[in-house]
Amino acid sequence: MSSEIDAPAATLDLGLNWHNRFAQLGEAFFTRLHPTPLPAPQWVGASLAVADLLGLDRAWMNSPEALEAFTGNCAIAGSEPLASVYSGHQFGHWAGQLGDGRAILLGEVGTASGPQEVQLKGAGLTPYSRMGDGRAVLRSSIREFLCSEAMHALGIPTSRALCVTGSPAPVRRETIETAAVVTRVAPSFIRFGHFEHFSHTGQHEQLRTLADFVIDSFYPACRDAPGSPYAALLEAVSARTAEMVAQWQSVGFCHGVMNTDNMSVLGLTIDYGPFQFLDAFNPGHICNHSDTGGRYAYNRQPNIAYWNLFALGQALLPLMDDQQQALDALEPYKAIMPAALQRRMNAKLGLVEVEDGDAELTEDLMKLMAQDAVDFTIFWRRLSHAVTSVRAEPDEGLRQAQPGREAVRDLFLQREAFDAWAARWRERLFAQPGFDATTTQARMLRTNPQVVLRNHLGEIAIQRAREGDFSELARLQNALERPFEALPGQDDLAAFPPEWAGQIEISCSS
Repeated sequence: MSSEIDAPAATLDLGLNWHNRFAQLGEAFFTRLHPTPLPAPQWVGASLAVADLLGLDRAWMNSPEALEAFTGNCAIAGSEPLASVYSGHQFGHWAGQLGDGRAILLGEVGTASGPQEVQLKGAGLTPYSRMGDGRAVLRSSIREFLCSEAMHALGIPTSRALCVTGSPAPVRRETIETAAVVTRVAPSFIRFGHFEHFSHTGQHEQLRTLADFVIDSFYPACRDAPGSPYAALLEAVSARTAEMVAQWQSVGFCHGVMNTDNMSVLGLTIDYGPFQFLDAFNPGHICNHSDTGGRYAYNRQPNIAYWNLFALGQALLPLMDDQQQALDALEPYKAIMPAALQRRMNAKLGLVEVEDGDAELTEDLMKLMAQDAVDFTIFWRRLSHAVTSVRAEPDEGLRQAQPGREAVRDLFLQREAFDAWAARWRERLFAQPGFDATTTQARMLRTNPQVVLRNHLGEIAIQRAREGDFSELARLQNALERPFEALPGQDDLAAFPPEWAGQIEISCSS
């Protein structure tokens, strides 16, 4: 599938240490090509932390050369641009060959934190664009940029985002919008769909090459594991995916389009499209307007992740002795995911260890929150502040009229039911050896964020950016990079969503 087009006339040396191991896998894995330039590029946003990760000079990031480089308007010395081919299941149906339809991998850079791939999303047509135009719009690029860095700050495995550049070039979606390019960074962008592609097309030699590359590069312990190294790889990917999904659930994050081609083999959150952080808690919330069947609803994400892992297991079967090896490798997910989620929910409740009865305590709380449509993020933050008001006496707890307690109770319509739950929580807190309310509060405030990327916050930043004002984006980015801090003058970012927020529709085109 390999072909090449002429490189841009200008070549820029970024001073990076390029390795480009994926480009050495062979021509069956990609097509070589260069980004398509965009006119009149401008800076939209940048993450200096990611610049530091790559070893780029912060001052240089403001330069015209950096702007041209990360818009795809010039060649970069040492890079080997390509678009990779993969396949996948979309909304539960086999979609056949897909691939990087609007993303171009510049290559792999050696950093102090290990190799990092650098990819331009929205950089123009590729052989895998199908009916698309190869472009990304300003709206979706801002959302991906902000959420990548927000998730990282929350401690959730994710691809990162170096910057967003914009252009007045028109792009048609539901309406005419303007083009943008987001520069994404990750140790690897290999997906479940890469394995599915070579398995379903009978290219088993390439399937083994890919699996060996992933094992040797990212899961070396699998090479010497008992039995099949490929079954060990499947089990390792399952474990990472389980931990990631547990983290999603604990912060109320909805991915929105968990197709197998959007699942990272490294257990990273990738491909931010129609995502959403929950406002009012609704376990069945569907954030993707295109998901008419609710396949990717919030409460279905753990099971969908297992479904996708099962598809990955099927893809790896040609490398295993029998089907049972794959089934055995998948089995630990069923225990790892709920255990990881319970640990995280316990942390949100200020509980250090998981004990019998904690799952019921959590489930009963979530039912109350769902019944009263309690704001997910605000509840956990208020509960963190209220913990210092908790008393050991059985007739007190969160029922007395102190500001911290009342702020939590005010979120519920069924206050007596919440009081009954709070009494159980209080008893569990005080049963912990050496319980100290101040220490527990500090720990909970480091677990329950003050600010998440709610849809309406992103929408405000997008509207301002469309008017040429990027200050709101920068302000929001600054808060999202410090999600557990109470930042002076930023109360609006942690407030209840406005009524119009419920009317925002995010689809797969986003």
